[in-house]
This record gives sequence, structure tokens and C-alpha cells, in this order.
Amino acid sequence: MRSLGTRRAALVAGVATVGVIALAGCSAGQVAETALLDTPIAGVNANAPDGSVFVRNVQIDYTGTEGYKKGDNAPLELSLFNQSEKDVTVSITSTPVDQPQVVSAAQVGFVSAPAPAASGEALPSGVPSSGAPSAGPSAGASAVPSLPAAEPTPTVTAAQITIKALGSAVFKPTDAKKLQVIQLSDDLKPGEQVNLVFHFSTGGPDLTIQAPVAVPLSPASRAPGLEHENTEE
Repeated sequence: MRSLGTRRAALVAGVATVGVIALAGCSAGQVAETALLDTPIAGVNANAPDGSVFVRNVQIDYTGTEGYKKGDNAPLELSLFNQSEKDVTVSITSTPVDQPQVVSAAQVGFVSAPAPAASGEALPSGVPSSGAPSAGPSAGASAVPSLPAAEPTPTVTAAQITIKALGSAVFKPTDAKKLQVIQLSDDLKPGEQVNLVFHFSTGGPDLTIQAPVAVPLSPASRAPGLEHENTEE
């Protein structure tokens, strides 16, 4: 027969073992649940005034500490969620505002790469199809120099996005066809914003959002210090 002290020791050991197992199971559950969480969204969230469309994660793609220059295009990230049972078309534009650190753009839309020039384009008289001057021009005909091909112009399609009933549309800077703010009115640096206006085909009031430049996923490298800044000179 075990003594009273031995039985108490065994009981304490058993309780401790159960506690360890419980904590281990709880910890495993927390880790698994945390692994399913998405990265926090840093962009602006808003709703259409009539509640027909939710606008989420509106922000300008981060391109570095220098930001964008005046006249540049900048990729725009956002998500649109149609809350109605009818198709809704969302049009996005940009208008100037008299606020510090808020710029505008000439247009918001999709930029398509220009198509290559056709190989059978007509050439000026006297220029061979190879584009090089002929070695021996015929008598009475003056040699015509080769003309450089004109640079094809990219095509811009205005941002008019139709969303199916209870559907969604998501745009990211990594998309092959990027949604962009086009021809910025001024330099756009991290910490500044672009003024955007959302118009809805439902007939409700417009929604104005100031889209910030996205926060980088890792801190920027520190710039080198000025000469002698850490000396007593």
C-alpha cells in the first residue's frame, strides 16, 4: 500500500501533465489560426454614398523614396464590391484640390502597349525596303535618306469598370493590364496623396477619396550621412 504522501505526489504529477497537454493543444490551435490571417490592408476604405458599392484598399503603388515625378503615370491598387443585385458601372477620374500634399492626374485609366509598326508600310520614293540608301542611285534621281520610324503612341482607356450584380473587381500593380493615374499634376512622394473621384451608374452621389502612396513592406535603406556631420568641425 502506498503512503498518503506518495499518492499526493502522483496526483500532482498527473495534474501537471494534463496542463502541459492542454497548453500544447491551445498553442497549436493559435498558430494554425494565425497562419490563415492576411496581411493588414493599408489603403483607404470607403463606401458609395448610396451603399451600392464598397471601395477597398485604395492606394498608389510604392516605387521608392523618391516617389513619382510630375507627368509620370502611377499604378493604382483598389478593390470594388457590388452590393446590389444589378450591374453597376464605376467611373474613376481625378480632379485638382487646394490641399497641401494632394495632387491630381490628367486621367485615370488603363494604358495598353502600342502595337508594333506594320512591316509593309509605304516608304518614301528612292528608299529601298531595307531602309538603307541605295548604293547607286539612277541618273537624274537624288538619294533620299532613310526616315526613322515614328514612335507608336500607347493607348489609354478611361477607367469605366462594370461590376456584375453582387460581383467584384480587384486591381493590383502586378496585373498585366494596370489601372493607373496618368500624368500626375506634380511630384508625388511617399506620404502624399492623389485625389480620386468615383462616379456610380446607380445615380447616387459621387465619392471622393484621396489615395495615399502605399507603405513599403520593408524599411528603406538609410542615405549616407553628410561629410563631417559626426565630427566637431
